[in-house]
Amino acid sequence: SKLYLGTIFFIKKNDINNVILEYNLVDHFTVKKIYPRNINIDIQPTKFVAQIKTDKIYLVGANGKLINEKRENIKLPFLKGKFNQKQFLIFKKIINDSEFKFTEFESIFLHPSGRIDIMTKNNILMKLPKKQLNKALRIAYNVISQDQFVNIKTIDLRIDNQIIIQK
Repeated sequence: SKLYLGTIFFIKKNDINNVILEYNLVDHFTVKKIYPRNINIDIQPTKFVAQIKTDKIYLVGANGKLINEKRENIKLPFLKGKFNQKQFLIFKKIINDSEFKFTEFESIFLHPSGRIDIMTKNNILMKLPKKQLNKALRIAYNVISQDQFVNIKTIDLRIDNQIIIQK
């Protein structure tokens, strides 16, 4: 990164943006030039939503970026399988729009086919279809919420128009 002395007139916002974007901890930010010599930068850090273990454990930010930071006693779900930032951000939005929260998950299995399984902290395995995740999560939530299904172990929603429940 470059250090400028004097007026900020010659500093390009893109130069500042590029430096800030190098840090995976940044979720979003704003840069305002206040002439003749001040720059206000407001940086919002990302929230951690999951963790993934490759050669070491990385935290996954709400921005979809992997963060190499060690945190003790962190209670985040583990992502298992091949991580894809774009697919994860789509999945995260679907979860945010559902009744579920990431904190309710023990682990999330990312299958090579693009399909996802979720193990809840209540030891319920949700096998989700590749498509129509919103609908499948709504059905799974409704099943889990019913008293008659209190001891279930698996909800399989992979087949369209079919719910398979195992106790």
